[in-house]
Amino acid sequence: MGVWLLQQQSALPELNWLWLLLLIPLGLRQFSASSSLISHLAIEVSLKIIFLMLGFLFAAWMAQVRLSDVLPKSWEGKDIELIGVVSALPQLNETGARFEFDTEHIITPGAHVPRHIQLSWFADGFENKQQLPATKVHAGERWQLTVRLNRPHGNVNPFGFDYESWLLEKNIRATGSVYNADSNRRLQELVPHPGYLAEYVRERIAQRLNYVLTGLPYAAVLSALAIGDQSAVPQSQWQVFIRTGVNHLMSISGLHVTMVSGLVFSLTYWLWKQSYHLLNRLPARKAALLAGVLTALCYALLTGFAVPAQRTVYMLAVVAAALWAGSLISISVVLCLALLAVTLLDPWAVLSPGFWLSFGAVAIILYVSAGRIGKPHWLRESLNTQWAVTLGLIPALLVLFQQVSLISPVANAFAIPVISLVVVPLTLIGIIPGLDFLLLAAHAVMDGCMHVLTYLSALPDAVWQQHAPVLWTVPLAMIAILWMLLPRGFPARWLGLIGVLPVFLVVPPAPQAGALWLTVLDVGQGLAVVARTANHALLYDTGPGFNVDADSGNRVILPYLRGAGVSKLDAMIVSHNDLDHSGGAISVLDGVPVNWMISSLPDNSPILLHARKSSHCVAGQSWQWDGVRFDVLHPMRESYADEGVKDNDRSCVIKITSRYGSALLPADIESVSEQELLDRIPRALSAHVLVAPHHGSKTSSTEEFVRQVNPFVTIFTAGYRNRYGHPKQEIVKRYEALGGALYRSDQSGAVEFRFENTHGFTTAVYRHQHHRYWWD
Repeated sequence: MGVWLLQQQSALPELNWLWLLLLIPLGLRQFSASSSLISHLAIEVSLKIIFLMLGFLFAAWMAQVRLSDVLPKSWEGKDIELIGVVSALPQLNETGARFEFDTEHIITPGAHVPRHIQLSWFADGFENKQQLPATKVHAGERWQLTVRLNRPHGNVNPFGFDYESWLLEKNIRATGSVYNADSNRRLQELVPHPGYLAEYVRERIAQRLNYVLTGLPYAAVLSALAIGDQSAVPQSQWQVFIRTGVNHLMSISGLHVTMVSGLVFSLTYWLWKQSYHLLNRLPARKAALLAGVLTALCYALLTGFAVPAQRTVYMLAVVAAALWAGSLISISVVLCLALLAVTLLDPWAVLSPGFWLSFGAVAIILYVSAGRIGKPHWLRESLNTQWAVTLGLIPALLVLFQQVSLISPVANAFAIPVISLVVVPLTLIGIIPGLDFLLLAAHAVMDGCMHVLTYLSALPDAVWQQHAPVLWTVPLAMIAILWMLLPRGFPARWLGLIGVLPVFLVVPPAPQAGALWLTVLDVGQGLAVVARTANHALLYDTGPGFNVDADSGNRVILPYLRGAGVSKLDAMIVSHNDLDHSGGAISVLDGVPVNWMISSLPDNSPILLHARKSSHCVAGQSWQWDGVRFDVLHPMRESYADEGVKDNDRSCVIKITSRYGSALLPADIESVSEQELLDRIPRALSAHVLVAPHHGSKTSSTEEFVRQVNPFVTIFTAGYRNRYGHPKQEIVKRYEALGGALYRSDQSGAVEFRFENTHGFTTAVYRHQHHRYWWD
């Protein structure tokens, strides 16, 4: 709990005086009463507080050490020549390769580079496919490279993925790309270090799987099951796994590690007993325990040593040590010792959903099985356990993902034995040279399994999705579920249902009639704005696309809508065809119901095929929702027939007006369109909040336009250290001259404006209000 508490801090504490706090619980003993009971309680409370503080101080010290290895701001974006080792399995994509790199020596004078960094080597500039970095860079190799680096930085949004905390946990202290310099060269094919050797073996296994399973649809799934490499699993397959609740099986789960360890234990035990000489040296059980734990450790290391695998290895090690010593140990103590080991070795594991789901699932299994009277039939016990885990993890799943698979018990009852007992063993044995046919057999079984899972995923109510639970309802639901899972015969277990209901029924605050909530999301170099009234929601632009499977729609917008309790969009506006404004549109249209869409997209845009009802945005369109007015100010209808009009100048410009204030969203219009608006409807441009046109480029925000809008608040939506240099300094100064507040999404994260009272609107800056010590 002390480690977890530290990870909630907005800034790291000063350690030199915090150690004095340890004197407080020690002092409790001095002031305890003479009563032995009170004295005993004082000692117990003191010990708990001491360990809470020790955990807090330990995590703070670890954080200071890790954050001290930093890339100076002065070296961001500059060419740095260095020597180091490819420390992890490279991940290949359509643009090139991405890999982790351990810095050994910095050649560039005066430069400082963190010890562990992440690099991308893009395919641009290579003449043919054989020259792509994907075919050149391999795990364990020592390279001399010229790189351009940035400090860790990610988008920050409500209910969104915290990329910076993920980088911190993986100890990646800078990210960047390889500059295609002539000096880039491989210095050594394999550095003999245990960690690099493990990654080298992982890559060789991946290459073998790719060779044998080339062109087969679930080759990436088998790779994930064998070596923990999930990077190539398509988003469409992940959706099936998530909707059916079997996504935990697609990683190296504790079940897989335990199974492999158990098989080696049994085989070693049987073989050892066959040798009289071996039995004289060491009992068969002790030899089998040692072999089983070593196998679990090697398998976990080979698969990336994720939290579920760590937890299992540590639990197996504790059990093996107890059995080796011939002593008994409580299974709950085993779980707690594994929890302690994971937390000490990786204090940032408490930020990972896998940490809570992994330990939570095991804790629930122990709760419903350990110490119960009687031994039920194995089938009934299996079904009861699956039901208990599904029910017990509901609060955690709603907090972390705002969704729960309703068909998870059925899907897991089918998938767990098929994948864990058939697919995984066939895949692991098939890795051995000469046994290729077993890999093909594993894929055939996986293919059949996917047909069933796809059918279950397609059921209309396969997944329950809702708002993020109100905070106080979560512990209440957890206690209520534990009450419901008490042994049979315990009176009034049904009362637990009452305690669970608030987590579903208590909804977060929403705008009142006449109010407007406007959220400018942080999507990097792009734009996405959500406007909410009392009973309606509109999405203006959908941010950029990142790669084939990832875009702002599925990574930022949909999680935000789900967490905020927006189950459908009444309207969506895609201002124009640029990828940084339309990149997430298809994901949004496929992810939530959208009643209608207007845009300036060309007629052949694939986005239009996904829309239920769509039309062009045209000046003069308007509508009202709950006392809030929406007006389309631009473009004119005739602009669609003029091929000389740029996409930027055909952007849909809308103004949203409530009784408490207004906002102007001009997308990427440039000076020509700004002047047209000034000539045609100058008074309509005045607004309290302005999203700066074209991210603050030189081609927009003319002095006359800025003066006419005269906003109280201006926000520039720009990517961190974007290649365009947006927003331009001269444009920023133009807005500063007005005296209003200025925000940049790369510095502020998401910004929410609430127009809901006559005293003016309120502004909530997410990076400031929810700051964490690791955010740049």
